[in-house]
Amino acid sequence: MAVLRGVRVVELGMWVAAPGAGGLLADWGADVIKVEAPEGDPMRRLFALLAGHGQPQSPPFDADNGGKRSVVLDLRTDDDRVAMATLLAGADVFLTNLRPQALAGMGLDPATVLAANPTLVYASITGFGLEGPDVDRAGYDIGAFWARSGVAHTMAPVGQSPFPLRGGFGDHTTALATVAGIVAALFDRGRTGRGCVVEASLLRTGMWCLGWDVAIQERFGKVVPTAARADDPNPMAAAYCAGDGRWFWLLGVEADRLWPKLVAAMEHPEWLEVEAWSSARGRRKGSTELVATLDAAFAEHDRDELARRFDEHDVWWAPVNTLADLAGDPQVVASGGLVDVPAGEWSDAHRVAASPISFRDASMQRTDAPPKPPPALGQHTSEILNEVLGK
Repeated sequence: MAVLRGVRVVELGMWVAAPGAGGLLADWGADVIKVEAPEGDPMRRLFALLAGHGQPQSPPFDADNGGKRSVVLDLRTDDDRVAMATLLAGADVFLTNLRPQALAGMGLDPATVLAANPTLVYASITGFGLEGPDVDRAGYDIGAFWARSGVAHTMAPVGQSPFPLRGGFGDHTTALATVAGIVAALFDRGRTGRGCVVEASLLRTGMWCLGWDVAIQERFGKVVPTAARADDPNPMAAAYCAGDGRWFWLLGVEADRLWPKLVAAMEHPEWLEVEAWSSARGRRKGSTELVATLDAAFAEHDRDELARRFDEHDVWWAPVNTLADLAGDPQVVASGGLVDVPAGEWSDAHRVAASPISFRDASMQRTDAPPKPPPALGQHTSEILNEVLGK
């Protein structure tokens, strides 16, 4: 279902956050015109830029740019700035993650663009926001979403160094938030006829994702730090390893309710007689000993056997999948979690993670549009310039 059919988005973005948002909008039926400099979005050369690798394919670029049209404009030239202005005049949304200073230098800052296009939704993604001393500081998701927001420090157990974030994680979270803002702004424009600025930042998205801890810190002035696995305050909601080396996670957030079920599943009724483990408070205080006990018990069985026992006794749990496990996970398959993208001028046929949102009709049949390949650099330049300028 092309729920955004008829919506035109002009995307002036690079790397991940804005292209990720544009990719979702394209998935949902919007006409997304990706404006690229003559050298192209640097994500097309990801492996060369990050590590000097000669791999020409860029699966992350493909994942975020399917179904878009690419036009090459050199915004350092007067002619191409006119072309950009004409594109914006016919657009519903302008989406960008360039730094504010760079946009202002091209006459593409919010005030200038909205003065010329008062019905336009101007969506800005930055590292740190549109005001403050660091508006033009480089952010990326590892810097703004992960490090400065407090997430990296909070996630690391006491005494351990912060660990890195997987590529694009914070960018994709921010992209999803941006899309929500864009759709809300389009809805409001339908009522008022006025455009607006949708401001998203990696910093605020990271803080919002950490919202529980931020709220506790602000209310009580302190937060319980992340514990090492052996000292988890709720051993009923922790990760464990089966005897075959495969990990799983217990989901016993209602610890007292689910403790007897785990005892029954593991066939250790004597655990119920241990007074220190008879309550969530006791299990928290005796966490180290209980985790060691559970480790030893779980190690006696492979994960398939544990899964059978857990399901039989209604123990809540989840497998810790590797990325290689996903394609064989029947629930991933049934939920449409992976989609096949046909070959295009830029890329071979490939598989990517699906959009996090699906649409269904009244009969509950999925109506998602089939995936489309990403564009080659400038693949649609002539087509788009002919549309907007008659060239």
